[in-house]
Amino acid sequence: MPHAPRCAPSKDTLAMNTPIRLAALSLLASLSLSAWAAAPVNPPPALENKAYLLVDFDSGKVLAESNADQALPPASLTKMMTSYIVEQALKSGRLKPTDPVRVSENAWCRGSSTESCMYLPLNSSASVIDILRGIIIQSGNDASKAVAEHLAGTETSFASTMNAEAARLGMKNTHFENATGLPAPSHLASARDLSILARAIIHDSSDYYPIYAEKEFKFNGIKQGNRNALLYTDPTVDGLKTGHTADAGYCLVASSKRSGMRLISVVMGTSSMQARADQTRALFNWGFATFENVKPLQAGVALAKGAVRFGKVDEVSVGLAQDVVATVPRGQGANIKSEVKLNPDLTGPIAQGAVLGKVVLTLDGQPYAEQPVVALEAVEEAGFFKKLWQRIKSLFA
Repeated sequence: MPHAPRCAPSKDTLAMNTPIRLAALSLLASLSLSAWAAAPVNPPPALENKAYLLVDFDSGKVLAESNADQALPPASLTKMMTSYIVEQALKSGRLKPTDPVRVSENAWCRGSSTESCMYLPLNSSASVIDILRGIIIQSGNDASKAVAEHLAGTETSFASTMNAEAARLGMKNTHFENATGLPAPSHLASARDLSILARAIIHDSSDYYPIYAEKEFKFNGIKQGNRNALLYTDPTVDGLKTGHTADAGYCLVASSKRSGMRLISVVMGTSSMQARADQTRALFNWGFATFENVKPLQAGVALAKGAVRFGKVDEVSVGLAQDVVATVPRGQGANIKSEVKLNPDLTGPIAQGAVLGKVVLTLDGQPYAEQPVVALEAVEEAGFFKKLWQRIKSLFA
C-alpha cells in the first residue's frame, strides 16, 4: 500500500565571571570541533543518496557526511519535530497523556490508502499518548494534523511553532510548512539539521524515546508496523523515523547504541526501502568499527587555579561543568592533550559556575575541541583594606 511522506529530516574569550548554571552546559551544547587531526584508517562507505551524515550522540562529533547542509524535502522525517513538540508539551505539563485530541475534517484521512494514516475516525478523539504513538510508529498524517490543531489552533500556526523550535535548536537549513511532511515548495530540511533534532529527541524526551523503538501499534482495530526495518534486524537500533515521497526518495534517521556508544545516522534520497536500511547499517558498522569515545577530562575536577583580584581569597579553582566526551579514531585516545586558557584579570566576586575561560584539547598536536571552564567554588569580594592594598601594589608592579 503506498504511503505519503515518510522522509525525503575572539570571541574565544568568554565573558568574564558570567554566572551560568551547571545544567545549562547541556549535552546539546556541543563542543567546538575541528577537522580530524589524523584521518581514520578506513574511509567511510560509498553511498548512493542525496545526502547523509553520521554523528556521535554524546560528543556531537560528525564522523562522516555528504551534502549534509543541503536543504532537501524531508517528507515524514518532518514528524520528528511534531513528535518532539508533543513530547516537550507532555514534559512541561501543558499536555497530559490522557488528554483527548479531537479529529477535525481537515485532519481526517477519509480512509485513504494514498497516505500514511492512523485511521482516526472523523469527529472522534484519541488520547495524546495514542496520538504520539500514531505519529511515531504509524507515521499518521491524521494524528499529526490533529495534534497540531489541538496545540496551535491550525496546522499553519503549528508550523510557526515548529520553525521557532528549529531555530532554537540551531537547525539552520530547515523550514517547515506543515506538521506531516506532505510536499510543499519551501518545506525543506538538511541532514545535519535532522541529526540535531534527533539528538534533541533522545536527550530531552527520554521518557518517551522508547516509543521510537516500538515495532507496531494497534488503534481502531488496525495494527500497523513500524517502517524502520532495522528495528527488526539490529537489536542495537532503537529509533527514530522513516520517510518517503517521490521528491524526497526513501529516507531514514536512525540511532544505534553499542557498548555504551550511541551513533545517529541520517540518509536522505535513497532509491528504495532496502537501500535506506542497507546504507544506514553500513554507516553504523563503519562508525562503531572506526571510532571510540574517551573521557579525557571529568566534571568537578580542578584543572587549574586562577589568580583573583579583589577577592577574599587570592585564587579560584576552575574545572568543567560536565565531562568531556571525545570521539576519536580507535586507539588514539591516549594522544589527547589539554590546556586551560583563563580569561585575563579575574576579579571578585565570582559566582560558583561562572565561566572563567576554556580548556583546549589537541589530538596529535592539532586543535581538536574546546569547552568552557567554570569556577568550582564561589569567591567573595575582598574587603576595603585588601582591595586598597592590591591597588597600591598594582601601582608599583
